[in-house]
Amino acid sequence: MHPTSETSETPETSEAPEASLTALAAELVAMAEADHRAAAGAHSDDVAQQLAWRRLTARHGDRLNEIMDAYGWPTARLVGEDAARAAWLVAQHADRQLDVQRRALELLGRAVADGEAAPRDLAFLLDRTRVNEGREQVYGTQIAGIADGAPVPWPCEDPERMDARRAEVGIEPYAAYVARHAPAGAPTGRQ
Repeated sequence: MHPTSETSETPETSEAPEASLTALAAELVAMAEADHRAAAGAHSDDVAQQLAWRRLTARHGDRLNEIMDAYGWPTARLVGEDAARAAWLVAQHADRQLDVQRRALELLGRAVADGEAAPRDLAFLLDRTRVNEGREQVYGTQIAGIADGAPVPWPCEDPERMDARRAEVGIEPYAAYVARHAPAGAPTGRQ
């Protein structure tokens, strides 16, 4: 059992030497940069690129789990904005490691409740985790594919209230989100 899973407390981070936190921040940012470089391989026709993506995200998920063991959720106050965002990206892409995503969701949720992280990031991770669990998403942030040239979200609970929920956490309306992800010239209204 992870120490942060048993109680609402996170590991003591005030004693972490500043140099180790600086190194941790640099490591998280480097992980995000590697993720961005390899992301095209996730949906490539090249099986080798797909496998490279899976291996990379698995390594990163494993490392994020170690970081959560040592520090709890790596907040901006702890590691800086860029590194905190990088930690979120690693959790978001740990699709084959639901244990890591669930744990990150729990710790990120605590950080949001404490005012240490953005509700928007929690919403995206919640949707991603729920889709990976085979459940309906809440905020409509995860796109299942393209139909008639327009992005289509994975099923969403209470879709009539989706834009209201999105607004509550600082996410743009679904139509605007879809317009940013639609191929050029594709329709962008809800289907």
